[in-house]
Amino acid sequence: MGKNIIGRENEIKMLQDIYTSSVSEFVAIYGRRRVGKTFLVRETLQDKFVFDVSGLANATTRDQIVNFTLSLNRHAGEQAFKPAQSWLYAFEQLIALVEKSKARRKVLFFDEIPWMDTHRSGFVTALEHFWNSWASARKDIVLIVCGSATSWIINKLINNHGGLHNRLTKTLYLKPFTLLQCEEYFSSRKISFNRYQIAECYMVMGGIPFYLSKIERGASVAQNIDQLFFSEDADLKNEFHNLYASLFKESDEYVRVVEALSAKAKGLLRDEIVKATKIKSGGGLTKILKNLEYCGFIRSYSAFGKKKRDVIYQLVDFYTLFYLKFVAENKYNDAHFWTNSLDTPLRNAWAGYAFEMLALLHIDEIKQAMSIAGIQSGVAAWRSEKSSPAAQIDLVIDRKDGVTNLIEMKFSTDKYVITKGYEENLRNKISVFKYETETKNAIHLVLLTTYGVVQNKYSGIVQKQLTLDTLFTI
Repeated sequence: MGKNIIGRENEIKMLQDIYTSSVSEFVAIYGRRRVGKTFLVRETLQDKFVFDVSGLANATTRDQIVNFTLSLNRHAGEQAFKPAQSWLYAFEQLIALVEKSKARRKVLFFDEIPWMDTHRSGFVTALEHFWNSWASARKDIVLIVCGSATSWIINKLINNHGGLHNRLTKTLYLKPFTLLQCEEYFSSRKISFNRYQIAECYMVMGGIPFYLSKIERGASVAQNIDQLFFSEDADLKNEFHNLYASLFKESDEYVRVVEALSAKAKGLLRDEIVKATKIKSGGGLTKILKNLEYCGFIRSYSAFGKKKRDVIYQLVDFYTLFYLKFVAENKYNDAHFWTNSLDTPLRNAWAGYAFEMLALLHIDEIKQAMSIAGIQSGVAAWRSEKSSPAAQIDLVIDRKDGVTNLIEMKFSTDKYVITKGYEENLRNKISVFKYETETKNAIHLVLLTTYGVVQNKYSGIVQKQLTLDTLFTI
């Protein structure tokens, strides 16, 4: 089971343990669209399915039930069932199918389950009744549900306050690949990219297996990006609107929020989002921000030294950022845009932002390289409120052992050279940070670069150097 899966060893073991347990299991798997949830389940347990069904996008309740019936008959091997009049009866038909099975463990897989829960359909009520009155009383049922609308999984199942409260026996949040897993994936496909090239791929499309699967062996990174985003028949050119429309009702407002966030690398406060999007600051905006965060498109954080109510929202989805920066309004009509844009100001600005995001998503690797993985710490960014121009720190790790690490990041094609001007800039940042935060901690400056730092008379200001290789360790 799971022989064709790269980089999901812990997740495979969890599913295998669930299958071999001695009680009925109710498992919810969630994560960003295209991250590989369905592939994981099917590759690991498909030959164990007694029943499986996939919800239909934008379908009526009636069509969802008909689709459910077709799946019942497919597994029954005959036209044993007719479309039920309600979800309650549809689940009774599922019980009749399962009770005929002689399998030791009966795996039931509901893919894209949020789509089945159409307005006032009674789906969740029927699911509650199915689990509470029948499945949970047995010892042989493995019910696995998954969906890309993460907000639905969290609100309707994980945080359910009704009949499904605390009924899930396991939850699995499937994360995008790490850089190391991307390296393993490309190696398995005999694609020869070095770590700089793998990082560039990640900065364009994130660790999303579906996107990475479209990379062609034998073509350069730039050629692949041109083909996937800028050619006439580019596979990922139209992915953006399909992605958001499939996850969110009234997706236009969600798009307006991520568009606003894409313009500010460090993120925006709620009031700034309201001003940029013209969306009223109320429950509707709160729902949009929560759903975007649940689905992995944005994160919320408090800047270093700020109160929790001063929440900043930051875009952290690589594909979305790349699309909005380069594809959404491609004025160049150039099928080789990416190849021809090397070392342009627009591309360099994007690379700096994306590299910061890359480091943020690999913070565990950074802590391990600094030998502080076991030390309690907080992670944030910082921006001066008094200096002009405002000093800012890319990443602050505030540790409980009396040390604060200020981490600067530089994405370059060669070793980074610290000039006299940059050294003065770093000293000023440290001075302003100490003054404004009034920290009592020792300040250690860390520089994360792609290939390291050229040793010269200015490089001594850096107390710890990290390279791109650091991010490939876990």
